[in-house]
Amino acid sequence: MDVNGQNQDKVCASGNADGRLSWSPDNKTIVFTRSGLVDYRSPDNLGGKHKLYDIFLCYIDSAYANNRNYWYRITNDLGNRGPEWQKDGKRIFFWKDMNANYINSDAPNYQLCTMEPDGSEVILLRKDWQNLNENYLISPTRNANGDIAAVYLAKNRQVGIIIMPAGEYMPEMDSLLEVAETHKGMVAPSWSPDGKWLAYVSNDLKKGGLYLTTPDFKETYLVSAPPVGTNLNTFSPSFSPDSKWITFSTTDGSIWIVDITGNGKRRLTGPGPDKAPTWSK
Repeated sequence: MDVNGQNQDKVCASGNADGRLSWSPDNKTIVFTRSGLVDYRSPDNLGGKHKLYDIFLCYIDSAYANNRNYWYRITNDLGNRGPEWQKDGKRIFFWKDMNANYINSDAPNYQLCTMEPDGSEVILLRKDWQNLNENYLISPTRNANGDIAAVYLAKNRQVGIIIMPAGEYMPEMDSLLEVAETHKGMVAPSWSPDGKWLAYVSNDLKKGGLYLTTPDFKETYLVSAPPVGTNLNTFSPSFSPDSKWITFSTTDGSIWIVDITGNGKRRLTGPGPDKAPTWSK
């Protein structure tokens, strides 16, 4: 849709898209996640449920040619989500559950990865991924310099945001937890294209809303409080290419826009089924 909410056009008819979308740098393709569910019962009537995810790609020109049913799957091991095109368009950054394809898995094992746009050459960014023991990094975003912001997950509890500088992806998880504890309630991070800001959602009941912070967390301020009667979705906010505007979605199925100073806020769509807006490049 246009930035004023007009001229909405369906580009892909997939009915189970789930989470962050990402436009390629040339604006010709979109990578997105689709979700499913496994529900098993063992012979002794034990069992459980967990969601499954994989990453797909659609072409904008297919939609313009009135072919909205064309997309293809680029991952297939059921644990991949949150794709984010890298600035040069050569690789896709994402996170995955290494245990997702085990039907009786009791706990996930989340890892940060990159891959080729066709899903090949997957690289795990932490080399100690087999030994992390219920402490993981989720909902990651990486800026043009390679710095990663992510949410620290400690035994299924989202603690807060940490930042790992480019090339320094192997700090001790205990030290990262100490950092995350100082940023409690900060989730769903998103880098501004110019790298000057990190947007995030606060899930604190008293201080909820959309915030901006500098990469050193020394300057933080509220951009938008939750609209009356609803809350912000914990999908990563999305910046305009000039880093001056942010879009986000709320739990009543609305999409909003606001400038980074907190002015000009307006609802573009909804209430309805809308979520996870993403700016084109």
